[in-house]
Formats: sequence, C-alpha cells, structure tokens
Amino acid sequence: MKEEFSPRSKAIIGYITFVGMFIAMSMNSENNDEFATWHIKNMFGLFLLWIISVVTQYYILGLVGEILWYLIIIFWFFSLAMAILRKKRGIPILSKKFQEWFTFLD
Repeated sequence: MKEEFSPRSKAIIGYITFVGMFIAMSMNSENNDEFATWHIKNMFGLFLLWIISVVTQYYILGLVGEILWYLIIIFWFFSLAMAILRKKRGIPILSKKFQEWFTFLD
C-alpha cells in the first residue's frame, strides 16, 4: 500500500536541497496538489538563481555573485518557513514570475 504525503510535507521536502525538489516533483506527479506545486516551482526558481549566482561569482564578478548567493539563502529560509506555516507566500515579484514561467511543473 502506498503512503500518501500531505501537500505540506511535499512542499517542505521540495526545499530540502535540489534532490528534495526532484523527490517532491515525483511525489506530486501522481496526486497533483496546488500548494505543493506552488512551492516546488518556487524552489525550482531558487535553484536556477543559485546556479546563476555561482556562475556570476566564479566567472563574472565575485562580489555580485556572493551577494546574490546570500540573498538566495535568505529567500530559501523565508520560503521554507512559508511552506511550514502552510502559506503560499514567497519572494516578492520573483515567486509570481516563477509561477508563470515554470508551468511545465504543473
């Protein structure tokens, strides 16, 4: 018998490293939940921003990449807290854009 996870659990798992994001995507694929999908899209956007910050830090301008990296950590903690509190709030402007851009994760 398969064990069902709550939408909140899927959202929280999605924020546990990028591997957790892929696990949450697979857990959410069978029984798609709007709350979990919202947070998975948000984490996917944060993951892409993290890649951009690393590339910026090492290949373009170190200080800018480092500042972006610290901002992403703050955004990640805030987004994880919102998932724990069962809220669909995220990073101002960016989370809304993530929901528009990453429709393939629905």
